[in-house]
Order: sequence, then structure tokens, then C-alpha cells
Amino acid sequence: MFLKETRILLVDDMLSIRDLVRSQLRTMGYTDVLEAPDGAEALRILEARKQQGAPIGLVISDWNMPVMTGLEFLKHARAKPEYAELPIILLTSEAEREQVTEAVLSGVSQYIVKPFSGKTFEEKMRGAWQKHNK
Repeated sequence: MFLKETRILLVDDMLSIRDLVRSQLRTMGYTDVLEAPDGAEALRILEARKQQGAPIGLVISDWNMPVMTGLEFLKHARAKPEYAELPIILLTSEAEREQVTEAVLSGVSQYIVKPFSGKTFEEKMRGAWQKHNK
């Protein structure tokens, strides 16, 4: 599982969802959580933290956001070799097979369908960690 010191970037346009996920992360012992309201800002934070020598270790992103969606963020991140193995979890209310398939083909580490339980959230985080730490 991710170390408790893992720097996590939480991306969602809805403050209430960011609050909910941040609370779940705190319950699990994670305290180094940065936030972005959309994928474009998330990419800026990802790059800035890399340049500062304090890289992001996990991204948890909503799927549907203005400016840049979570799927667009995922595709931009995966296009850069330095983020090829960055664990990225998409939160979505989208359960359509076609969209989930596109996310999987684009390199998503895990996806969580909203609403979710704490147990499901933890299981998906564990799955994302295992995918990138075999």
C-alpha cells in the first residue's frame, strides 16, 4: 500500500467531493494532499512539484470536470514518460463500459464509481499501488 508520506493530488471541480475524498484519505492516515479544480491545473501542479523535487505519488481525479476532464488529464500525463508509472485513479459516476474501456486503454490505474464506500476506496487504492509496484 502507499506509504503514509505519499504526496497525493486530488482533482475535482466540486469542493464537496474534494472534502469527502480528503476526509477518507485522512482516515487512512494520508495528510500530504494537494488539490486542483480541473485537469489543466492538475497538470500544472504535477509539473511544478516535479521541478521542485517534491513529486506527486498518486493522483485521484474526477472524470467529469470543466476545462480538462479526468480522462484528458490521464491521456496528457501518460503521454509523458516521467508519468507513465504514476498511479492515477479516476472517480466517476460513469459506469458505461465504453468509457471505462477507454480509460483502461489510456492507462488508468484504477477507477472508482461514485458513490463509494470507505472499504471500496481503500481496495481501489491498494489495487492502484499493486499495479505499479509488482
